[in-house]
Amino acid sequence: MLCLGLNQGEYLTIGSDVVIQLDRITGDRCKLVIKAPREIPIVRGAVLERHGAERPDCVFDPPRYHKREIPWDRSKAQALAAMRALLRQMDGRDDDVKALRRQLNHMFPVEAKQATQASSG
Repeated sequence: MLCLGLNQGEYLTIGSDVVIQLDRITGDRCKLVIKAPREIPIVRGAVLERHGAERPDCVFDPPRYHKREIPWDRSKAQALAAMRALLRQMDGRDDDVKALRRQLNHMFPVEAKQATQASSG
């Protein structure tokens, strides 16, 4: 099986009658534009399989996407500490500050030692 990578706007041909162009990529989906003679059937694999056709051996399952983690470094740790310090200064002023603190703690949980220090200081 031939495996090609295409950039947006690029195309490939199959024989002299079929042209396939990559129109756009959005998230994990892409839109293809296909020009082919009417007598050549173009059918989604899912439709074929739903009607009893076997999945071709050459078709592979896509890799599962893993949640991308933010690469952590010293500058990000410093930025997080600065945000927490600003929120401490703003505490008690507004319910939005409390909501923001909850969201920040959800994204970046406070370790037990830090939580004890924060509540006592």
